Amino acid sequence: MSKLRITYRKSTIGYAQDQKDTIRSLGLRKLGQSVIKPDNPSIRGMLFKVRHLVEVEELPDEVAA
Repeated sequence: MSKLRITYRKSTIGYAQDQKDTIRSLGLRKLGQSVIKPDNPSIRGMLFKVRHLVEVEELPDEVAA
């Protein structure tokens, strides 16, 4: 299963509370922070909701380990 590197790039100030909650639930706290998450439909749905605030990079299996 592939992994996704999600980087928090734009502040949530001025955006709806549900988008702020989505960023927090992805594990992102500070601007510029990156997390690695599994590539599954629930994570993809969260990313779709905040796609204007984050940068997403697909990682091959051997790099994500």
